[in-house]
Amino acid sequence: MSIDLRLGDCLEVLRTMPDASVHAIVTDPPYGLAFMGKRWDYDVPSVEVWAECLRVLKPGGHLLAFAGTRTQHRMAVRIEDAGFEIRDMIAWVYGSGFPKSLDVSKAIDRRGGSVAGFEQFRDAVRAAMKRNGVSRSQLQAALRNCMLGHYLTAGSQPAVPNLRDYRIIRDTVQLGSEFDALFKDEAEREVVGQKRTGDPVSWYAESARGDGVMDITAPATDAARQWAGWGTALKPSLEPVTVARKPLSGTVAANVLAHGTGAINVDGCRVESEKATGRGGGGSALHEGGLSRDGGEARPVEGRWPANLIHDGSDEPSALLSDASRFFYTAKATRAERQGVTHPTVKPLDLMAYLCRLVTPPGGIVLDPFMGTGTTIKAAISEGFSAIGIERDPAYFAMAEHRMKQAQIGLTFAEEP
Repeated sequence: MSIDLRLGDCLEVLRTMPDASVHAIVTDPPYGLAFMGKRWDYDVPSVEVWAECLRVLKPGGHLLAFAGTRTQHRMAVRIEDAGFEIRDMIAWVYGSGFPKSLDVSKAIDRRGGSVAGFEQFRDAVRAAMKRNGVSRSQLQAALRNCMLGHYLTAGSQPAVPNLRDYRIIRDTVQLGSEFDALFKDEAEREVVGQKRTGDPVSWYAESARGDGVMDITAPATDAARQWAGWGTALKPSLEPVTVARKPLSGTVAANVLAHGTGAINVDGCRVESEKATGRGGGGSALHEGGLSRDGGEARPVEGRWPANLIHDGSDEPSALLSDASRFFYTAKATRAERQGVTHPTVKPLDLMAYLCRLVTPPGGIVLDPFMGTGTTIKAAISEGFSAIGIERDPAYFAMAEHRMKQAQIGLTFAEEP
């Protein structure tokens, strides 16, 4: 068992790797959602990247790639165009998603509902950021909310800043008073209450005060009252995972014997029933069970056949599913898992370990070409696999190094070519 962390652009690093040298790829790549204004999330990986992934996989090797619900189609098509066979889609369902929705009523009350001149303001902010060396992350930190991407985009959900956010943007990027008149007509909304914003561990989803509490305000104009309760987005409650496979060399049986790849680990990923876990609905512990061999003798295997749905055990998915114990359970990343990790999209260790186990043969090598802070690598090692991780951001790479050292795992490193 070994681990190899490589700092550099994944396409360039992949080109240095031998053909058919890894057994599985499990990765959480950019979703192409411009998440929090991060430059690395402005598109899904190219066909060229997935073609290199195909090349380094052994015949029959599986690729599991997370995606966003809005861009899953682009991710899957590019993976398929690279030469992979799309085998399935796993849905990771959770209850703690925070809706990134524009409040239409509030938008109408801002500057009397007029957006004339907003494009000039947006362009001026971008120019001032470049001129004065203000990064997106600095401006995001000053705002302390998740709206920067909406303020600076001409995409699907552009938004006009409220007066508070305008002043923060103006002062942070040193814009001057040129656009003060543009925001002077914002209607004053009465604060009628407060509420918590949801996910307590996601600082980017918290309120302007950074305490997780948001003001509830009443519409101030007749037009805003007409559209109270309207928004622009659903609450996110699932992330799709594309399940793809490199074409086989011959039959499945021949491929497995030759390369150890081509099949999934059904018995190793069976889902424990309520009898074993105390979670969810009823059902026999042997429902859909199979046979395994231990010392040459057949024995029953407990648990349900692994499904293409995984849930986080929270009340919402459990209530939605009539028998939640049919599906693999993993909570979202805990505070302990996030300690020292500032990456905004970190996945639960249990989830990544389960996915690695599902598609990797014993003693196999797992590759993550979009390693981030190393959750997949740590998960693969915990399952007894060797692992290769590639990350281009030096800060995230350093976090991955630190996490591996905390786990007392032996490391080798390869610099960017």
